[in-house]
Amino acid sequence: MNTEYLKKIAAEKATEEIQNGMVVGLGTGSTVYYALLKLGGMVRNGLDIIGIPTSENTEKIATEQGIRLSTLAEYATIELTIDGADEVDPHLNLIKGGGAALVREKIIANASERLLIVVDQSKVSQVIGTTYALPVEIIQFGWEATQRMVNQICGKSDLRGGIQKPLITDNGNYILDCKFNGIPEPEKMELLLNNIPGVVENGIFAKRADKVIVGTTDGIKYME
Repeated sequence: MNTEYLKKIAAEKATEEIQNGMVVGLGTGSTVYYALLKLGGMVRNGLDIIGIPTSENTEKIATEQGIRLSTLAEYATIELTIDGADEVDPHLNLIKGGGAALVREKIIANASERLLIVVDQSKVSQVIGTTYALPVEIIQFGWEATQRMVNQICGKSDLRGGIQKPLITDNGNYILDCKFNGIPEPEKMELLLNNIPGVVENGIFAKRADKVIVGTTDGIKYME
C-alpha cells in the first residue's frame, strides 16, 4: 500500500461523520484533497452541507466539486472540521502548515465544535517537531528581524521558497520553517512563538483535535 492510498482511506473514512445540514470546515492539503473529492460525490448524490474553506486552493477544489460554500461571517460556529496534519503525537498535539494555510486553519479550528484530523501512518510521532519542521507565518515587513528572534527559540529556520522567490501565503505573508529536535511542551512553545512581534501565527495546534483518523497498512486506526 502506498502513502496516497493510506491518505485516501483516512480522508474518506472521515466523511462518514458528515450529516445532512451540517456546516463543515474544509481543511487544506494532500490528504484532505481526497475528502473533498468524496464530499463532492456525496453532494451530487443529495448531501446538503455548507463548507467553510481554509484556503484559496480548497475553495477552488470545493467549488469544482459543487460544494456550497460560505464564510465565518455568515456562520460563526462550525459543527465539524476535517483537516490534515504534518505531524501528530499521542496526545493529539499537531504540527500543521505544510500547505501554507496554518493561520486560516487555526481560525477555522477555533470556530469548530469538533476538529477531525486525517493522516497517514508516517505522520505519527511520539513528540511533534522531531520529523517535521514547524511553520511560522510572519509579516513581510522586517522579516529578517523576526527571523532572528524566532531563531533564538528554535535555533535555525528557513524562509520557505528562499530569499529570491519566497512563498507568499493567502494572507500575503512569509513562512519560516523552524527546525526543532522535538517540542515536548507544545502549549508553551505555541504561546512563546506567537508573542514575537512580526509573528502572525505558528503551526502548533496544541490539544485542539478531538480525534485523529490514521490510514495504516493494517487499515484505519483512531487516536482519541
